[in-house]
Amino acid sequence: MILLNGTELVFKMFPNGETLVDGEQLLNEVKDHNEIAFKYENDSDLIKLMFVKNFMNDHNFRASLVIYYMPYSRMDRVEGSSVFTLKYVANFINALSFDKVTLIEPHSDVSLALIDKSIARYPTIELLDQVVAATAFNPAVDYLFFPDAGAQKRYSKIKGYQQLVGFKVRDFQTGQIKKLDVVGSIENEGFKAIIVDDLCSYGGTFMLSAEKLVEIGASEIYVLVGHCETAIYKGKILESDVIDKVFTTNTILEPTDHPKIHIFNIGGL
Repeated sequence: MILLNGTELVFKMFPNGETLVDGEQLLNEVKDHNEIAFKYENDSDLIKLMFVKNFMNDHNFRASLVIYYMPYSRMDRVEGSSVFTLKYVANFINALSFDKVTLIEPHSDVSLALIDKSIARYPTIELLDQVVAATAFNPAVDYLFFPDAGAQKRYSKIKGYQQLVGFKVRDFQTGQIKKLDVVGSIENEGFKAIIVDDLCSYGGTFMLSAEKLVEIGASEIYVLVGHCETAIYKGKILESDVIDKVFTTNTILEPTDHPKIHIFNIGGL
């Protein structure tokens, strides 16, 4: 999905599968300076983004870009014969020559390094106070849990909370976690924990983390993630009693009435 100055752009398709762009809608929505919001759903959205920005370039309209979720952000390094797809998507976006690019909750600093004129916003940090209030979390006795050192580094600006960190060993090719340990000291059992990370897919990492937290004394466990994929509905996280609720944004998910998911509107931040 692509929004131009807050308005969703409508695309149609020719019988052969090619994209039909509504130039009249674009001209009706453009201003002297424009903001394009890019909500990735599949690779065809990248083609639509290319058409929109080139059309605007041809008509001398400037624009900045907000990327709700950076496509291929998991592939932020190369191991063996793996393909550096994040780099190639970043090259594609750079070629469109935006005035500024805002990345919502980037997976790592690699995305920021690869994309020209980019900055980051972290709704997970911005929403933490609301989640703390909603869960009656007590910073004096409860804990934030980061599933790995990368998450701990990503949210290093969070202060005033007791913290635990997961140490996980993952198979890079399959993505499967072989082992996870909890690093940190626990004063008392019966504490609440908020698992903080950037992305939830099927929720396997969070289920494993929650099970470990229960083992060391957690009584209530919540998840706060910047992005949540639709795959969460296929995983076990929503069926299990181990995790009480998932808090996320609409960078990927659409609104839902599921009792275990609370979705914040990214546009309201």
